[in-house]
Amino acid sequence: MEHDRRVTRTWVLHPDIKSDKDRRAAKPALEEAVALAAALPDLEVVGKTLVPLPRPQPGRLFGSGKVDELAQLFKVNEIELVMIDGPVTPVQQRNLEKDWNVKILDRTGLILEIFSDRAATREGVLQVEMAALSYQRTRLVRAWTHLERQRGGLGFVGGPGETQIEADRRAIDEQLVRLKRQLEKVVKTRTLHRAARAKVPYPIVALVGYTNAGKSTIFNRLTGADVMAKDMLFATLDPTMRAVKLANGVDVILSDTVGFISDLPTELVAAFRATLEEVLAANLILHVRDISHAATEEQAEDVRTIMDSLGVSKDVTVIDVWNKIDNMPDDDRTALENISSRQENTIAVSAITGQGMEALLETIAQSLGQEKSIATLDVPFSDGKRRAWLYAQGIIVTEDTTDDGTRFTVSWTPKQQYQFSKL
Repeated sequence: MEHDRRVTRTWVLHPDIKSDKDRRAAKPALEEAVALAAALPDLEVVGKTLVPLPRPQPGRLFGSGKVDELAQLFKVNEIELVMIDGPVTPVQQRNLEKDWNVKILDRTGLILEIFSDRAATREGVLQVEMAALSYQRTRLVRAWTHLERQRGGLGFVGGPGETQIEADRRAIDEQLVRLKRQLEKVVKTRTLHRAARAKVPYPIVALVGYTNAGKSTIFNRLTGADVMAKDMLFATLDPTMRAVKLANGVDVILSDTVGFISDLPTELVAAFRATLEEVLAANLILHVRDISHAATEEQAEDVRTIMDSLGVSKDVTVIDVWNKIDNMPDDDRTALENISSRQENTIAVSAITGQGMEALLETIAQSLGQEKSIATLDVPFSDGKRRAWLYAQGIIVTEDTTDDGTRFTVSWTPKQQYQFSKL
């Protein structure tokens, strides 16, 4: 309940592990971790520390000298929770909680807390619960009682003792099965809605990007919708869809999606696949980047990696939207605008001031090549490849069974017509 909330004094640690070949740039990683912690309303970030680490220690993650040094730091600052920006094993967590007399939350745990705080739709809530249970199941090795959570939330706590572990694990597995069934029903409903949209047939334009890149602000500018657009990580957790009429009179469906993030925990990639599947149905993707961010290139690479892992088709055009140019010094901004104007499918914009938004709409209209035509196609039952392609493209207006196969009426672009002819 709201009146039970109080802020928890929190310290953020980023272990910069030298032996990790995939390690991120340390300072931006620490700042992102602080922003993650600040995204929860009941955490007060008191301080932050970058901890260089040759390699993780199995028992406590850090060496004994560093553990003692941090213990003093946390005691002096009356810290109740330490957020460690990275994976922490159950054994490391139990030992550090005992040594420091604080609650430990690792990166996965914190992201799950944020997701539980933000999820708005039935689907989002179910996905978070499943991800949280999967995470909790791996951590039943410990029993921790010395610091009760102030907020009703997910509560990443094992059973009261080792003897409870098997019973707890069984209960979690049963709950996961129940949630999975509920989620399948919700996803089936969304699939029906998507099939209905495919018959309209409006093209779908999906906004993707690293979290906090400004997708929701751009979405609001283009649609006039009032989607929550705050300067915090993971402000949007559920896809929001609106129809937009482009300058050439063509209607499109604009879809805002959850922000991507580096090292997204595997439980969450799986759990949020349905949230991101609007991207798979997209005819055009707007990759929104915070071009003023120091790690903008690394963030863009993370987004591309996640899109590849989702199976986004290489045939789908991606427009790079360089957002937040209003945050740049004048010289840098001018240089970026010049570069973007020379690059295909790249637009420099400011969602806050509105600069570049007209050009973005024009580019969307051009990219969709919306001189659609209606065609009638007779496809035999045996031609599974072409049939599958037509369904995947979402361009079927009507279909009728004939003696030899199916007669499809499709509404397609010249590009799709060409692709079909090459199958």
